[in-house]
Amino acid sequence: MEKPISVLLVDDESDFVEPVAFWLRSRKYDVCTARNGREAIQKIKSTAPDIVFMDINMPGMNGLDALKNIRMFDKTLPVIMVTAAYCNEKYLETANELGIAGFFAKNYTFDQLVQMIHSTLKSRRQEASGEKEKEQ
Repeated sequence: MEKPISVLLVDDESDFVEPVAFWLRSRKYDVCTARNGREAIQKIKSTAPDIVFMDINMPGMNGLDALKNIRMFDKTLPVIMVTAAYCNEKYLETANELGIAGFFAKNYTFDQLVQMIHSTLKSRRQEASGEKEKEQ
């Protein structure tokens, strides 16, 4: 039996996290949640999720600051930044420089969420296998 895909959802808004987590769990994903950047960093270190969906705007430690910290200990973890509204250019540049896997708008559908998970993880596997071939 194949191990389920583990997803970490990071957002301070339960109106976003709860339905997404419920929907993903109903489709056999392993889902963990965090309410802010600091909690996300702790959960990433302890649970090693396959992919992270992290809100940009959160109290305490925002998504970009959390991503900067994550990149200090994990350069390859796919992180998709979540936003409800327009994001300024500086945020976009910084997020891209930190190697995000993409952006997810809160008004996207659950099907788009799953498509993003699978296409991101597929790209990551292809990159990893390409790097292994280069080493040989």
